[in-house]
Amino acid sequence: VEGAEDDAAGGAADAAGVTAADLVIGLSASGRTPYVAGALTASARRGAFTAVVTCNPGSPLRSLARVAIAADTGPEAIAGSTRLKATSALKLILNGFSTALMVRLGKTYSNLMAEASATNDKLRVRRVRMLREASGADEAACEAVLTQAGGDLPTALVALLAGVGAQQAREALNATDGTVRAALGVAQQMSALLRLSKEIPGRGQLS
Repeated sequence: VEGAEDDAAGGAADAAGVTAADLVIGLSASGRTPYVAGALTASARRGAFTAVVTCNPGSPLRSLARVAIAADTGPEAIAGSTRLKATSALKLILNGFSTALMVRLGKTYSNLMAEASATNDKLRVRRVRMLREASGADEAACEAVLTQAGGDLPTALVALLAGVGAQQAREALNATDGTVRAALGVAQQMSALLRLSKEIPGRGQLS
């Protein structure tokens, strides 16, 4: 909306629902946008963690945020426009942040997205390809495990990598907040205990 960036009060109003549990990131290529200043100020008052991403190292917005990232991209090839390399730099920074966030939240395994909804044919094929890359199993085996897992990619991934059934994989994921790498350790322990119980006489007495 043209002109909205000049409205500091509008930024503050849009931050009315922010709480101390939130992270608020302000984007401003110029580093002077009133709307962003209003939103950051209001968010900080509500206890939110604030950050600003700008292409102006001397941005006055830096004092309004706990963390400031300044990409010094220099003058644009065409003066008067920030929709060129400055905005591209902001997008790259956000891409890096979202990638790190997915890793930190346990949504990945190695360099693969461990959670991918199969909303079309391309994504359905991609799920099987990711299972093959992660496990080394052939396409038929991956499709079979994915079916047993009810189409849930993390469950199928843990089942293949840990050599357990879909139910055990699901229990391991539930015990680790859905983090595949952590669930692998749990599933492998479950599998080892199960094998041990079968090898020991009187296993019904085990506790």
